[in-house]
Amino acid sequence: MTRTSGYRAAVRMLAAIGAVALAAACSGNGGTTGGTTGTGQAGGYPDQNITFVVPFSAGGPTDTVTRMIADPMAAKLGGKIVVQNVEGAGGTVGAGEVARAKPDGYTVLMHHIGMSTAPALYQNLGYKPLEDFETVGLVTEVPMTIVARKDFPPATLQDLVTYVKANAGKVTLANAGIGAASHLCGLLFQTAAGVKLQEVPYEGTGPALTDLVGGQVDFMCDQTTNTSGQIAAGEVKAYAVTTPERVKSLPDVPTTAEAGLPDLKVSVWHGLYVPKGTPQDVVQKLSEALKAALADQKVIDQMAKLGTAPVPAENATPQAHRAKLEEQLRTWAKVIADAGVKAS
Repeated sequence: MTRTSGYRAAVRMLAAIGAVALAAACSGNGGTTGGTTGTGQAGGYPDQNITFVVPFSAGGPTDTVTRMIADPMAAKLGGKIVVQNVEGAGGTVGAGEVARAKPDGYTVLMHHIGMSTAPALYQNLGYKPLEDFETVGLVTEVPMTIVARKDFPPATLQDLVTYVKANAGKVTLANAGIGAASHLCGLLFQTAAGVKLQEVPYEGTGPALTDLVGGQVDFMCDQTTNTSGQIAAGEVKAYAVTTPERVKSLPDVPTTAEAGLPDLKVSVWHGLYVPKGTPQDVVQKLSEALKAALADQKVIDQMAKLGTAPVPAENATPQAHRAKLEEQLRTWAKVIADAGVKAS
């Protein structure tokens, strides 16, 4: 064999070895290269930071729930989660940004009941909840509380109803903006009480509650995750919780039914979303990480202190979440239409 022919044989042998190695690598990775599976899904996910977008202000109830689950989810995923607050327009600004984000699993939305009310409130929403998002799983259902500044005259919920009817032009009802959970609960209160009040919108329930504690507004309806601490500290006056049963962390606060407004029933459910088109194995990884976080004893204990609890594991799934979203879209479309409320 000449030196040239020997060299060519060696090249052919190396090429054959390379082809075998490439085939083996591909077979272990769904038949493709670049760390993806055969269906275009990300086999190496996550390999960079994941951003959880909260469409409300820092320190508010949705932000609080998000930060509770972020670290345990990151631990399960083997990556890092960064929480970003993108507030405005009742949560629609942040939701819109996520709807337009790259569908790769690195931009995740935490939203609450407002995802199901926005289509009925906003004529030019810019996104459709069922068409522009993939559901990941439900997180928790949070009771609402009706609270007031601590020196507000009414002593009970029935006293509050009587008082606001007699002083409708003077009483101020705070909320976190049109479409926010506090706004929706406020609407239900006004309907149940048969009164129309002066509403004061804020950019989030965090600043609204701060002004309530400071006495700048009279009362509001807000999630237990945002009010339990202030109620326990005596910084606000609590009239009722909006669920059929009393909240364990607030045993002395009656339900709205017990306090005389049985038609005022609402809880704020939270769920995780990713942009439509996100690979299904990425959605599944996020869902499994969510289940792990909701089973974490620290998360369970933290939620209990705030008057709520993780959803059962079977509800922390894309399928259960989508079913809830579909049902709530129908429900709130009617409520909002009957109230005649529209966002500008």
